[in-house]
Amino acid sequence: MAPAYLPPYIAAADGSDFLFNFMAIFTLGVILLIGVLYLTLHAMPERMAHESNHSQLQVVGILALLALFTHNNLFWVVAILVAAFRMPDFMTPLNSIASSLAVATRGGRVDAQFAPNPEPTGDEASADAPKRDGEV
Repeated sequence: MAPAYLPPYIAAADGSDFLFNFMAIFTLGVILLIGVLYLTLHAMPERMAHESNHSQLQVVGILALLALFTHNNLFWVVAILVAAFRMPDFMTPLNSIASSLAVATRGGRVDAQFAPNPEPTGDEASADAPKRDGEV
């Protein structure tokens, strides 16, 4: 006969062990939560790039997958950096400079290569307009 002052987590005479069952369920729950946290953390760069409509979303996704499968944290850090910062647009200012230089060196004439596409007016607009069926 067991004394009345024994704690409830000691195995009962019928073989049931409350503490073992509780710890088994608790351990499985903790392992599941750690897995979810790990996968959520690895998906963070891809979510950042997706929310900001990043132009290099696929590069960020590939780097995040490489980090996940190779356990190389450098890929994950690079994915975070690519997702967090946008590459500067160098082409727009350079095209503007080239267009300005072309105008300056040709005495005001704009070369067709550098000129923006003007809106057609008058006869040009009707000539460039798409034809409907049966129209000549």
